[in-house]
Amino acid sequence: MSLKKILQSSFICCLMFLGLILVFNFTSVDFLTKKTSTSLLNLQDGDIVFQINQSGQGKAIQLATHSKYTHCGIVFKENNKFVVYEAVQPVKKTPLTEWVKYGENNLYVVKRLKDSNAISSAIVTKMKKKYSEYEGKNYDLYFGWSDEKIYCSELVWKLYYEATGLEIGKLQKLKEFDLRHPAVKEKLKERYGSTIPYEEMVISPAAIFESELLESVVVK
Repeated sequence: MSLKKILQSSFICCLMFLGLILVFNFTSVDFLTKKTSTSLLNLQDGDIVFQINQSGQGKAIQLATHSKYTHCGIVFKENNKFVVYEAVQPVKKTPLTEWVKYGENNLYVVKRLKDSNAISSAIVTKMKKKYSEYEGKNYDLYFGWSDEKIYCSELVWKLYYEATGLEIGKLQKLKEFDLRHPAVKEKLKERYGSTIPYEEMVISPAAIFESELLESVVVK
């Protein structure tokens, strides 16, 4: 075989090899895109969603809990759309697609009970009924444990506890958090003045996130 034919054959082989690589890469990208776009279809009633927000009190929460997650809520499907039951101002239902936009870079994590049988239709009904008692209440800037006002992780913890008897996350006294950072001290002074309720029981997003009863199902 002449040198010219050898070079031509090698060139054709290279083109075929490159073509296979491109096909494989495009197929992989399509798969990943489809997987991402359909991730919401894997959600279930009772899933807990977490996100990061460093504005306002978010940074202080991160410093005090040593966790990046600052906000959480519970997902339910209503009228064929997912909504998040959350305690903001006021306690309300937020479409999941809208809720995601509040988080840093639209990132969020979904966690679910490891016991797949724990969330029955009866439990979902109990959760929704309990939520109706909280809906419309003001957000609790002082992280009190009464039901008069509610903060985000408190809503999640209480809905689960009232409906299932499960404690999703360990309750802590305020004094157990890391309160040493200047940003945390400033936020405490802003909220409580000189009378800081160190003995107040608090449930943080971090404590719920780290619960051994949960497992991650969606990270986006």
